[in-house]
Amino acid sequence: MSIEVRTHTALHVLKGAVQRVLGAKWTAGVYVEGSHGRLTVQVERKPTDGEMALVEEEANRKIMEDAPVEELEMDRAEAEERFGDAIYDLFPVPFSVKRLKILYIKDWNVNACKEKHTRSTGEVGCIRLVKVRYRPSKGLLEISFDVYPP
Repeated sequence: MSIEVRTHTALHVLKGAVQRVLGAKWTAGVYVEGSHGRLTVQVERKPTDGEMALVEEEANRKIMEDAPVEELEMDRAEAEERFGDAIYDLFPVPFSVKRLKILYIKDWNVNACKEKHTRSTGEVGCIRLVKVRYRPSKGLLEISFDVYPP
């Protein structure tokens, strides 16, 4: 499996941790290049250093659980009925798309996502936060991270 697949799956693991620690719901952007990634989420305030340390800790705890990563494919109406608007981000899926691919990590993260993913969180390796930048005018938190081999 490519490093990009591991790094992309790490985005979902990290988002689950950000949701738990900071209450963030909406992803505003993602970026992956090799073992480096960046997750941008909408939050109301700049998090403390302690909160960001807890985000990293929670993400790595989920990786150590080696939880299954499911890729589901279903009709859009069925996905919305089962998961609500949690499957969407700030960048909408066009209404013309009637079938969705859903990334599902039970009790952690669910997202409409057409990318490839690892079979389990343990295959991601280890996440280390590199840089955190809060943009108060837009209410956006950019989290840059690196992924290291399992």
